[in-house]
Amino acid sequence: MVVEATVARHVAIVDYGREVEEEIAKLEKSISRLNVLAENYPARWLAVKLLENDNDIRKKIESLSGGVEVIRQADASMARLQDIFGDEAATIIADYRYGFIHGLMKQVLKKPVVEKLTTSDKIDKIVTNRVLGIPIFLLALWVVFKVTIDGSAPFSDWLDAVISGPICRWGVAILNLIGLGGTWVESLWRDGIIAGTGGVWVFIPLLLFLYFWLAILEDSGYMARAAFVMDRIMHSIGLHGKSFMPMILGWGCTVPATYATRTMRNEKDRLVTAEVLSLMSCGARLPVYALFAAAFFPDHAAWFILGLYVFGVFWAIVMAKFFRNTVFAGGEKAPFILELPPYRVPTLKGVFIHMWERSEFFLRKATLVIMSVCVVLWFLINMPWGVENPRDSYFGKVSAAIAPVLAPTGNGNWQAAGALVTGFVAKEAVIGTMSEIYVGGGGAAAAGPTPTFVDDLKEIGVGFFNATVDSGKTIISIIPGVNLMGGGGEEEDTALIRAVRGYFTPLQVVSFNVFVLLYIPCMVATAAFISEFGLKWALFNAGYLTGLGWIVATLIYQIGRLLGLG
Repeated sequence: MVVEATVARHVAIVDYGREVEEEIAKLEKSISRLNVLAENYPARWLAVKLLENDNDIRKKIESLSGGVEVIRQADASMARLQDIFGDEAATIIADYRYGFIHGLMKQVLKKPVVEKLTTSDKIDKIVTNRVLGIPIFLLALWVVFKVTIDGSAPFSDWLDAVISGPICRWGVAILNLIGLGGTWVESLWRDGIIAGTGGVWVFIPLLLFLYFWLAILEDSGYMARAAFVMDRIMHSIGLHGKSFMPMILGWGCTVPATYATRTMRNEKDRLVTAEVLSLMSCGARLPVYALFAAAFFPDHAAWFILGLYVFGVFWAIVMAKFFRNTVFAGGEKAPFILELPPYRVPTLKGVFIHMWERSEFFLRKATLVIMSVCVVLWFLINMPWGVENPRDSYFGKVSAAIAPVLAPTGNGNWQAAGALVTGFVAKEAVIGTMSEIYVGGGGAAAAGPTPTFVDDLKEIGVGFFNATVDSGKTIISIIPGVNLMGGGGEEEDTALIRAVRGYFTPLQVVSFNVFVLLYIPCMVATAAFISEFGLKWALFNAGYLTGLGWIVATLIYQIGRLLGLG
């Protein structure tokens, strides 16, 4: 077997996966400060040898001035990888090297039929099959969304009750103690922070479930197979499977996905991939999809959300093909060898670490950014001071001025326009804005005696226990022929779900969610794009995405009306 010289020339360093590469980058940065060592040895090679706990390299570095700091960083990196994978860093690195070899052989070597297949090969013959690969991938995604939506629903209902009940009451009680009860501050607490930020917080269980199951797919080695399956489609649009890995990361957050394009050596491939990353539905869009799915398609929520995710992938492929033939035409196409790591049983600790790392960014945004947006929004909705109709407020007037532009998409009311505007700050803010506009403080407090603090704690504990039981039953009931729910009463809809039903039709819902899927990425993602590619390409990215979103949403709504679906 002969490997062409052009391929050999481009066979880059082995990609050891996101977690290991992060630790290698930290060590490279530390090693670069040791000028004498960095001049004689490649920094990446030294970093890998340190993670492999090579004694000779450790002694050589320890003997240098400042070397102790590098060794301390290496020990911390090895400990972190041990926590995530449950194996030593050297073992993980060896697995990825063999995975690189396995991927290379799978692409260039035809094995004799008589050769005995390993268990991994037998699984790969099914999941990477040319015909079955993509349907299996879509089925895996559907299962993830089904389990995520159904399993997280009891926890979201519990969290909604906690936020609108005990937490809201505790805040009001504190305000009464300091003499601010019944003032505008209480209104800000109820109608701004609780209604707006709380409307976003209730979707935290949804994202935790999603990242948990995606971490299992990734740690098991299946996501690398998904990239292998998609490599054929990527080739057809002038890219390769390595573009699909940042796109998969984009399902979590566009920011790390943008930085992940650094692993691509061809600059045009990198730019094309970055330009279509926002078409992959990030985790912040999922609460928007889930809200409308629960309100209008409760029996087919998983299909509705999967359809939006696949629709985003479809447009990413279409636009990548368009860009590769026009704006970014030409250039050398870098060969691609995909590492296929061995299948492994994910460790619970590693899965929880991945879940937390991906959820932490959303939690910080929900606590800081979204709360800030909701506070500012409350003031804008209530100014000029004392305005009774939110439509006459500063926010309502600005939103109403923008609304005619969105009228062809079916979302020409000021409420929808305002929600889309705040969505540029953060996609979760779409939910917070709608909650403040449509729900506010949720009405007067329930009649009857106010529960004591102990009663509230008991309510929280019992509610969490019931949510855990219901979630387990719901997940098990997904199995065909199994029903542990016993045909009991349906879960109570939240105030926001009930509210949006009065302002949207199913056709408007589809158009609105497609626009949310396609239009300008959030402020943080745009900042990351500017830092990586410059202001010119960031403006191009924001402009074409918003234009694409408006065109596609308009076509969906107008064609739907012609077909009598409005």
